[in-house]
Amino acid sequence: MERDVAPAGKPADPRQGNIVREARRHFMSEGYASTRIEPIARAASVSTATLYGYFPSKADLFAAVIANASDDFSEQMKTVRCDSGDARTRLSRFAVAYAGFMGDPFVRSVFRLVMAERPRFRDVAISFFERGRHDFGLPLMEALTALNASGELKIDKASWAAGQLMGMIEHPVFFVPLVTGDEVQANRSLESIAGDAVETFLARYATK
Repeated sequence: MERDVAPAGKPADPRQGNIVREARRHFMSEGYASTRIEPIARAASVSTATLYGYFPSKADLFAAVIANASDDFSEQMKTVRCDSGDARTRLSRFAVAYAGFMGDPFVRSVFRLVMAERPRFRDVAISFFERGRHDFGLPLMEALTALNASGELKIDKASWAAGQLMGMIEHPVFFVPLVTGDEVQANRSLESIAGDAVETFLARYATK
C-alpha cells in the first residue's frame, strides 16, 4: 500500500518536495536496484538535470527519501498526547495511537524498504531505526517519567519500561505482519491489543 504524503516541513523549492515524493513511490514499489531516475523526474515534472541538481546520485535521492520518511513519522508521533489523566488513561492514549501507527501497512512498507536495502545503505538504515526508536517513544518516556515522579508507577529505568510496553504492541501489529508479508494479521482489534498491553504493564509497574 502506498500513501501520498508530502515531505515533512516546507521545502525551499516545491520541486524538491515533488521529487522526493515521487521517488518514495518508485523506491517502495520497485526497490532500489530497479528504480530509474528518468521516470521519477517525469512524474515530478522536472528534467533529469534539475533532479540531479538537487540529488547528485540515486543513492543521495534514496537517502533523502528515507530521511523524509523519518521526518514524516516523527511528526505523526508528535501528535500523540498523553500528558494528562491517571496512569491508565495516559498509557492507553499512547498505546492506541502507537498500535495504529505501527499497524499501518504504509509504515511497514517503508520499514521493509529500509531493511531490504540495509546492506547497501547501512548508515542510512541505522540512523532511520535509531531515530525512530527515540522519536516514537518520546511521548511515552515523558509520561512514564512524570508518572514515576508522581508515585503512580514505580520504574527503575524508564527506557526499559517504555521498550516493554512498545514491544507488547509491536509484536502482533508490526513484526508478525512484517515478516509474513502481511499474510498473517492479528485477530484482535488494535484497541484490544493496546488495552491488554497497558493492563499487563500496569500489573508490573503500578503502585496501587
